Amino acid sequence: MAGSLIKIDEEIVTSAVASVTLTGIDSTYDVYMVKYNDLEFSSDSQVYARVTESGTENTTSNYDVAQKYLKADSAFGNASGTNRTFWDLSATSESTVTGHSGLFYLFNFNNASEYSFITIESIFFHHTGNSVRGYAGGGVFTSTSSCDGIFIYPQTGNFNAGVFTLYGLKK
Repeated sequence: MAGSLIKIDEEIVTSAVASVTLTGIDSTYDVYMVKYNDLEFSSDSQVYARVTESGTENTTSNYDVAQKYLKADSAFGNASGTNRTFWDLSATSESTVTGHSGLFYLFNFNNASEYSFITIESIFFHHTGNSVRGYAGGGVFTSTSSCDGIFIYPQTGNFNAGVFTLYGLKK
């Protein structure tokens, strides 16, 4: 597996930003992976994402998502939605705690003949009680278009810190 991940783009956040865009997705790789680590928010927030086309975020209502909501302090739950304007990559995370992290894989992003898919895994502290929570699931962008990147942003406020990395998975 060594050498299977090829770094394409990276953004290191050290002061408040409203969003991060990772680009460089093309036909070189069939599958791309995005990793984000140690996010810190300016206010309690969720992490949202959209595809980019020609470097611009697509805000249409073509995002469907389904996840299992994993909770350390209570019963598991389900989260889902169709015809939305974003994918949610997590539930609400505590703003005063760093360590919010996630990993997602991108499929068919550069293929204009197929829908784009995403798998989602994240872990974070919930905004009440600082209990450990997580999301596992996936989503689809229900439009046949060529996507060249991913636009990531908090539901509210800003990202105050974090590292966002886009990798290509070697064929």
